[in-house]
Amino acid sequence: MKIRLVCMGKTDIPYLKEGISDYSGRIKRAVGFEFIEIPELKNAGSFSPEQIREKEAGLLLQRIPESAFTVLLDEKGRSFRSVEFAAWLQQRFNQGFKDLVFVVGGAYGFHESIRKRASIQISLSAMTFSHQLVRIVFLEQLYRGLSILRNEPYHNE
Repeated sequence: MKIRLVCMGKTDIPYLKEGISDYSGRIKRAVGFEFIEIPELKNAGSFSPEQIREKEAGLLLQRIPESAFTVLLDEKGRSFRSVEFAAWLQQRFNQGFKDLVFVVGGAYGFHESIRKRASIQISLSAMTFSHQLVRIVFLEQLYRGLSILRNEPYHNE
């Protein structure tokens, strides 16, 4: 299985870029992994939030394979403890999906078209994070989940 994290917008904060690089490297040692950033819309200020969501959805959907198990990272989604998330990941591995794609939307969230395409929505917290910060939070949890599945000493419980 290949895991992808597809994000709307670029990461421009140096310490977040460093953390993304670090966790991406760790994850790649465990599974096939790809981190994809889609540039923000040009002239976004001339569009309504709904138009922005719609245009971003089109760009995001282009990067998601049709057969992929697609997960939206959204504050309204299902919450997991880390061990539960690891078990959830194991279930996806067992189901034999070729692609598992996690998606981070833009500042206005997701358009209905991408919500319909998603298999599930997962929340990392009831709090709202910036779309740049959520990347490192998610990558750390993905690495933690993979470490739990591999019985590595990263997670303590």
